[in-house]
Amino acid sequence: MKKFENFRQAFQNLGDIFQYQEPYGNVELTGLVGLFEICFEQAWKAMKEILEQNGFSPAQTGSPRMILKTAFQAGMIQNEELWLKALADRNLVSHSYHKEIALSIIQNTKDDYYKIFKDLVQSIEANWM
Repeated sequence: MKKFENFRQAFQNLGDIFQYQEPYGNVELTGLVGLFEICFEQAWKAMKEILEQNGFSPAQTGSPRMILKTAFQAGMIQNEELWLKALADRNLVSHSYHKEIALSIIQNTKDDYYKIFKDLVQSIEANWM
């Protein structure tokens, strides 16, 4: 499963986010937000690939929101609300030139998103491979 391997590598890279603390420089802000964005993108694409391989037809729509909802219904992810919040933050990445938005995404990643990504890796390895 190529997409899962991509996600696992992006998740591993995301761990670097904990090496940085405020105040962040502009390059650090951009890079840390980028780590989140790449990990989120690879996560939902891995979910989509696995769901499709397991016969879940809603996964074929390609919509990240539908993929998250299907993954929740299938038991692949546990916290649908938090995943939808991560999706909303991913949609804000293009506005992360606003420092407040970038800081919020970074803090949310440290506080919540890193854990749901970790849980997804564990769920896929335990139940979907």
